Amino acid sequence: MLRYLTFAVLILTASLAHAEQFVLFDVTFTFTKDDADNSKPSKSHYYVKGDMLNKERPKDWTAPVDYRNGTVHIRAEVLEKPEGSEATMWTLCYIPNKGDKEKGGYGCVGTKVYKEKGVYESDVSMKSFWQNEGIVWTEGIKQMDLVIKDNSGGNGHAHKRPDHEKFFPTKMRITMIQVSAGAKYDASLVPGLK
Repeated sequence: MLRYLTFAVLILTASLAHAEQFVLFDVTFTFTKDDADNSKPSKSHYYVKGDMLNKERPKDWTAPVDYRNGTVHIRAEVLEKPEGSEATMWTLCYIPNKGDKEKGGYGCVGTKVYKEKGVYESDVSMKSFWQNEGIVWTEGIKQMDLVIKDNSGGNGHAHKRPDHEKFFPTKMRITMIQVSAGAKYDASLVPGLK
């Protein structure tokens, strides 16, 4: 009997560790030029921290479930946007509890560039985005910094543009779902999606 119970526990543990996903955050917010100009410590940033992040996110993203070598599913829903079809994106920065300063100390992925209202989704390898090696993944993530930009990337912060009215105000719903290595994103497991 003990042998069968041990086998059952091993099977259950293997299936739980094999393929999983969790919602890192799901936020809906309005962002104005005034918000961008006055966000601190950095302008054009919307900060996702504290209760806005999933409280049950793992501390160690490498074990027992390997999220570090998995993917992130990014869902950007543009609810309101100024007319004019200006190309816009959001840079989504993982701010770790511990960063490797020699490799940048944090890392950022981005939404798809969009010009109109709608839903824009993408799956991105956790090994492919900017400075992903600057994060000590065994120590977890303490916050996410969301930065509105034009389509030039890098320093293309929307609040610096002389035509900033093409970007503000905007209303967004941004959801990031972490998917373990070897697994595929399953929208049916995310509560509240249409």
